Amino acid sequence: MIEKDQMAWARRLKVKHLESFLVLDEAGTLTEAAARMHMTQSAMSHWLADLEELVGMPLVIRGRRVQLTPAGVLVKRLAISVIGDISRTHKELGAVAQGLTARLQIGSVWAGVARVIPQALVQFQARYPHISVYMSESPFTRLLEGLANKELDLVVGSLDARAHRDQLEHRVLFEDNVVLVVGKGSRFWNSKEKVVRLADLQHDNWIMPSKGTLTRIQLDTALLDAGISWLLPKVETAAITTLQALMQAGDYIGVCSEAMAQYQVALGSMKILPLDTQIRFGPVGVVWNKDTNSEAVRLFVEHLTESSLQR
Repeated sequence: MIEKDQMAWARRLKVKHLESFLVLDEAGTLTEAAARMHMTQSAMSHWLADLEELVGMPLVIRGRRVQLTPAGVLVKRLAISVIGDISRTHKELGAVAQGLTARLQIGSVWAGVARVIPQALVQFQARYPHISVYMSESPFTRLLEGLANKELDLVVGSLDARAHRDQLEHRVLFEDNVVLVVGKGSRFWNSKEKVVRLADLQHDNWIMPSKGTLTRIQLDTALLDAGISWLLPKVETAAITTLQALMQAGDYIGVCSEAMAQYQVALGSMKILPLDTQIRFGPVGVVWNKDTNSEAVRLFVEHLTESSLQR
């Protein structure tokens, strides 16, 4: 049971306190934060002082730019959680107003969109027509940020170290590889070559994912193994539509997950280059917050897992 004095300060806490504090942390100065909140600097200072009085200790170190104290870091975590819950509830209330009783917010990398999510989602909504879905597609790091601030309920992506955090649960859906692809603008489009050596492609026009993504890391490792120590891509993009458009228009070599490539091959928009080496991507899975109490999340995770096993 929660003791009364533990809740006393929280009862006086207002959403405006938390909203103002997040804006201040992002803006870095009281002046800029006040401008973003459409209030005077003195009013912004008042909200901060009021919040610090409630908590009972300093939350920021004042200087040219404010810095969070250890207590400030904790309050920021609380603010992200509360504001995220409010935003989610607002969207769910909108769904209820439309006659729907639940809303799932799903994020995915290319591989998930190509291989498991579409068919699973069609079957899931046929079984649970009252659940509406919001879908977003981004690099995995950005999706995990959305999961942390509760903008997303679950994400599908690479199960590397980023997914193995104490506050997260996950399930493996399938294993994936990194492949090289070409479009109709490539000299390889009508090629009959059975094997293409990675080392022979150093001087081609490459379209690569951004640095730091798992796909790019695995590709760079394979290039080093092939004796290519330096390669400057012509284009870097995380957008599948940009990759598709450029490869149809010019002689480019693209990089993407095998799951997405196979999907594009079925559509007739890409061809996978038969490389002399396999570039492993790793397991792709579904990730969600341990503390979620959403029945819709539980149901979709189970359905997604079942669907992946049937493929």
